[in-house]
Amino acid sequence: MPGFQLIVNADDFGFTRGVNEGIVEAHRHGILTATTLMAGGAAFDHAVESARATPSLDVGVHLVLWEATGLPQRLPAFVFRALTMSSAAIERLFSAQVERVMQAGIAPSHLDTHKHTHTLPHVMRAVARTARRFGITWVRRPLLLSARPDGLRVTDHFMGLGLTGKMTRDSLAAELRRIRPGLTELMCHPGRYDAALEAAPTRLKHQRQQELDALTAPGIRAVLEANGIELTSYRAIGRLRQAGMPAPL
Repeated sequence: MPGFQLIVNADDFGFTRGVNEGIVEAHRHGILTATTLMAGGAAFDHAVESARATPSLDVGVHLVLWEATGLPQRLPAFVFRALTMSSAAIERLFSAQVERVMQAGIAPSHLDTHKHTHTLPHVMRAVARTARRFGITWVRRPLLLSARPDGLRVTDHFMGLGLTGKMTRDSLAAELRRIRPGLTELMCHPGRYDAALEAAPTRLKHQRQQELDALTAPGIRAVLEANGIELTSYRAIGRLRQAGMPAPL
């Protein structure tokens, strides 16, 4: 019978310095194991420095359908943007973002998209082609996945959408107790609340500090242990496969 493996993955690495610091803190002092980096983020350089100083943090790429750092806050803007771009144009945009991350010395282990735009089929095709081009194996499991993307790997389960902006120590503990057997990604958005975050184009402001507090709360690791949940990362699973050891399918 399969066990319970959990990747706790933070979106928006590179968004602001406070977000970067919160992600690193959630990794060093909490249960966070991975993050995805925004190539166009205002604090990209700081995120790269933070990743180099925290080699145990698994880093992927958070693909964004926008070239500029001044992102809109609302989902409809991203959906409209996606619908007015061809899959080939999206692939070029995403490839440039992965290239910037790799040129900074980071070998990304996984991909996901800002606002989950890869739930749209033509965006998913662009993500898949980008992943294959750069030899990236893992892509976030789309919310409406009907079939495994050809040649790529996804987790068995995806959690955290309902916790966005609402995560507390108690709601996180309740979510952890509902994990099903297999490999699960739990999405989160931790960060340190500061003036830069308050001014940034995001609806998640104080909520990011609240998520950070939940991920580092006393007793959360005990919930994992009590429920037989093993923390892992995309990079760690890749290393197991390279070593010829069993890993989730």
